[in-house]
Amino acid sequence: MDLATLLGIVVAGTLVVSSILVGGSAGWFINFPAIMIVLGGTVGATLINYPLSDLISVIKVTKNAFRHKTHNPLAMVPIMVDLAKKARREGILSFENTLKDMDDPFMVRGIQMAIDGMSAQDIEDVLSTEILWLEERHRLGAEIYSTMGTFAPAVGMLGTIIGLVQMLMQMKNPTDIGAPMAVALLTTFYGTLVANLLFLPISGKLRIRSKQEILNKQMAVRGITSIQAGDNYRIVEQKLKAFISPAAQKIQDSGATYENR
Repeated sequence: MDLATLLGIVVAGTLVVSSILVGGSAGWFINFPAIMIVLGGTVGATLINYPLSDLISVIKVTKNAFRHKTHNPLAMVPIMVDLAKKARREGILSFENTLKDMDDPFMVRGIQMAIDGMSAQDIEDVLSTEILWLEERHRLGAEIYSTMGTFAPAVGMLGTIIGLVQMLMQMKNPTDIGAPMAVALLTTFYGTLVANLLFLPISGKLRIRSKQEILNKQMAVRGITSIQAGDNYRIVEQKLKAFISPAAQKIQDSGATYENR
């Protein structure tokens, strides 16, 4: 579980609920017609906007906002340097014994292609294409949540109009005004709440996760192709360090741990 995502949901939810309880009963803010308008309208508009297959596939991407282990890009440097040294001493075919110890399928595929004798350019072409489509899948997931964050407040305003119309139609009987007025106000509240505390933050987190994952994969591609091209391990090291900020490089050189954020 991603601690920042969980903590953000808990803090935001707690503060909103606490502010409601301080001012009165929480039951005042529960209105099922308003919930139906906002959630139903948002989901319906999203279904119209995207193919069903895209909405189903985004469920797999969503887990990256809550359960995602980001590999430290600094850890990639010593791994590739060791592989470059091993390639110089024993040859690339010696990597066969190291594949079973790797938990990154992307790196395993790249190294396997190098073992199979593919050229550095061919390996880069194949892996870069995989990165391109990975980025597209992640972009779509973030875009769908961003779209839902746009639709939700708009649907909330639609619910407000519905509530106002119902209220105005019952002006002759003031005792019946309360329910439609609640719908009018709470739909805007619900739409703003789910958009700004759920949909848009998840969209932002997915974009950040995508950038982190793509950075790691690009470093893997550069390291594998450099090794396949026969580069010295020091050259491999410098090529990979080019992906890392100077501050992070200093931390690595000092032997300290660093987590890319």
